[in-house]
Amino acid sequence: MPPFGEADLLDDPIALFSDWYERAVAEVPLAESVCLATVDAAGAPDARMVLLKGFDEHGFRFFTNEQSVKGEHLGTRPVAALVLYWRELDRQVRIRGRVERLGPEESDEYFASRPRESRIGAWASPQSRPLEDREELERRVAEIEERWPGDEDVPRPPYWGGYRVVPDQIEFWQGQVGRLHDRFRYERESGGPWSWARLAP
Repeated sequence: MPPFGEADLLDDPIALFSDWYERAVAEVPLAESVCLATVDAAGAPDARMVLLKGFDEHGFRFFTNEQSVKGEHLGTRPVAALVLYWRELDRQVRIRGRVERLGPEESDEYFASRPRESRIGAWASPQSRPLEDREELERRVAEIEERWPGDEDVPRPPYWGGYRVVPDQIEFWQGQVGRLHDRFRYERESGGPWSWARLAP
């Protein structure tokens, strides 16, 4: 990759992210994979991979079972960090900010776009909870399939929905020779204007 410098920055980091993301989608398998980090009530960190399901000037969206471990964390401490790493481009984006719940209309719209199997799975899986064995999960799936048979619409569970990470920091990292990487961090306070700084690699 060529050097990534001050001349390549944009005033709006969301616009810059959009440029980077568009290229990643064209060149990187599963470019929407993102590591989501949360903290529990005691402040202990946890992290897992989720899928980025959209972004705009308001933030970065993902969807999940709200009764999962990450849902419990976000209910107690609504802050998170996201990391996207695109190895083929040697680029990384880090995002930090508060988290807000999406409205039911937005969650309904996305849930309806999912494959039927995924909608059934959202009902059948007590996410993050212990299972006796694989057969227990399969029994739960069969029960949901009986509840909504054939092509019958599977509605969104009341405990399943979307979240938005509203960023106050976005960092862009591009790998360079000799580990002399290019790093720029955008920051803002209380929804004010963005400022940026180059960081040491």
